[in-house]
Amino acid sequence: MLHKVSLGVRDISKYRLLLAGELIDELERLAAELKGVRICHINSTPFGGGVAELLSSYIPLVRDLGLDIDWQVIYGDRRFFSITKSIHNALQGGDGRFIRGEETQRGYKSQSLLNAQEMDRNYDVFIVNDPQPAALPHFSDEAQAKWIWRCHVDSSEPNEEAWQFLRPYIEEFDAAVFTMSKFVPPDLMGPRIATMPPAIDPFSSKNMPLPRTLCRELLQNLGLDPKRPLIIQVSRFDQWKDPFGVIRVHRMVRQEVPGLQLALVGSLAGDDPESMDMYAAIHREVDKDKDIYVFSNLTGVGNMEVNVFQTACDVAIQKSIREGFGLVVSEALWKQTAMVAGNAGGIPLQMSGKLSQYLISSEEECAEKVLYLLQHPDIAAELGQEGKEHIRQNFLMPRLIKDELSLIKSLLQD
Repeated sequence: MLHKVSLGVRDISKYRLLLAGELIDELERLAAELKGVRICHINSTPFGGGVAELLSSYIPLVRDLGLDIDWQVIYGDRRFFSITKSIHNALQGGDGRFIRGEETQRGYKSQSLLNAQEMDRNYDVFIVNDPQPAALPHFSDEAQAKWIWRCHVDSSEPNEEAWQFLRPYIEEFDAAVFTMSKFVPPDLMGPRIATMPPAIDPFSSKNMPLPRTLCRELLQNLGLDPKRPLIIQVSRFDQWKDPFGVIRVHRMVRQEVPGLQLALVGSLAGDDPESMDMYAAIHREVDKDKDIYVFSNLTGVGNMEVNVFQTACDVAIQKSIREGFGLVVSEALWKQTAMVAGNAGGIPLQMSGKLSQYLISSEEECAEKVLYLLQHPDIAAELGQEGKEHIRQNFLMPRLIKDELSLIKSLLQD
């Protein structure tokens, strides 16, 4: 059987402290209408990356609404996840040559068949996240359930060969969910199309309020100087996050702000074989520079430490080249931390109004904006306040739960 992630129940009524009570009331009504419906999310890893981050909060909150919901994780060896990583990259416009060969495609299909045979099928609705498990409906004989595919990447300009390989599997789903309408490939036919951006959980250890003064003190325990300015990027170690661009930005800004520190904080996941190579390459580069630090889950840096970094830093960066959504943007803004981010994918959704002035498209522009915020902490504070309110109104977990349960209700009524 596929591994089921063990999770408890989280009190969703706490959100009444942050959001209008009408939204929570609506969730309770939706859940009552879906009482008895069995729901299962499926993805490729229980830790690392945005999907695992979402599900670890989402599942316990939905359970508190009285619904039967689980989370299953598919199996795969390094070769399988190398194939799925290549599909992931190709969906975002990367090179799709790796998926052309018959042997490669056969490897994806054979592992998908094994996972389909091992999954617990005792559910009414399956929500399959990203390309790794996308072929499960094809190889499953569970014909009565409703199947939803959730695409978390920017698939607006996919590599054509990779997309044509994946598209027939996606067209077997009852619905396909994208972060933004522009991510929907124009030739996708069959599934009902829905758009819903992700959301954060402000009560999780990663987002709960921590005193900034305490967080600055904690930086010293991690080897940084709490008296010197700090910029950070929190992300997976991935080419699309442009970590080397961030390093170059730091070196440009440091010419004007001597002693400026940079922390690259990330996680490595079991479904991403490329991340370890990227992690090693980053280390080789930053070993030359005493003011740049690299932290990861390999060295015990988890959600609470990420919270400390996002709360304590002077400016957060998310220099993504392509991005599905970028949960770390919402996380940093929720902590009232000023953000400079790539004008890519779902990031502009999170940075509206004055914050949109800090969407960048080059290293030079990024360095200019970071330097300005370091030199004008009052402006940075105002942006942080505006950002937190924008996230509160649009990107907290109850809104995502409402979107998904509404889609499930609609599919079951068909």
